[in-house]
Amino acid sequence: MIPALWISKTGLDAQQTNISVTSNNLANASTVGFKRGRAIFEDLLYQKINQPGGRSTANGYLPEGLMIGAGAKVVATQRQFGQGDVETTDNSFDLMIQGRGFFEIELPDGTTAYTRNGQFTKNEEGTIVTSGEGYPLLPQIQVPENAVSITVGRDGQVSVVVANENTSQDLGQITVTDFINPTGLESIGDNLFLETTASGAPQQGIGGEDGMGIIRQSMLETSNVKVTEELVNLIQAQRVYEMNSKVLTTVDSMMGSLIQSV
Repeated sequence: MIPALWISKTGLDAQQTNISVTSNNLANASTVGFKRGRAIFEDLLYQKINQPGGRSTANGYLPEGLMIGAGAKVVATQRQFGQGDVETTDNSFDLMIQGRGFFEIELPDGTTAYTRNGQFTKNEEGTIVTSGEGYPLLPQIQVPENAVSITVGRDGQVSVVVANENTSQDLGQITVTDFINPTGLESIGDNLFLETTASGAPQQGIGGEDGMGIIRQSMLETSNVKVTEELVNLIQAQRVYEMNSKVLTTVDSMMGSLIQSV
């Protein structure tokens, strides 16, 4: 009976992690560019009492064997990079990537981070930066002080019209960066990801070319969290947690009966 206690304990721990992942998804249901996560489970090692295929007689073999599992564990929290819904805004600095890819962001230490959150603005120098922390968008785009309007093309080409002039000026090109395995990126908060060995090297491109997503101006990609689905997952995790708790109660009752009978 003692192994059953520890097996149930692993189930409780796994479901606690599962609920934490689900609660993080729900907490970020309104976060622009957020990608939902899911817990990946695996069963633990097995105690092999009788090996499947082992000899049962001189000429016979065990058809199935006898193996007792040690429980379950969460081995990964996998990001789901499905496209979120589109939110139209009146801000010309709001951008979204329709399709694959990320915006490049420069961190204060010079490291390049990546994001799907296209809520940008400009700082006191006219550089396009993230709205939250003020990190520059890469390649850096400098907007003139006398700019009347700014236009970002589907391919990421940025141009402005300045006061007292009828022609537009090209400011630069916003590139789109993709990875072979985006689920291997490291989440660091602030809607940012970092490159890892698992993600593969970043591949820069132009929006709409070579499978890269196109850039949409005055639009934002909302979180891809589906609240109803997360609530269903939460209920399922709660029931599995309760079943594991019931096993603990049952084993404790059996042990109590055994002790009383001795």
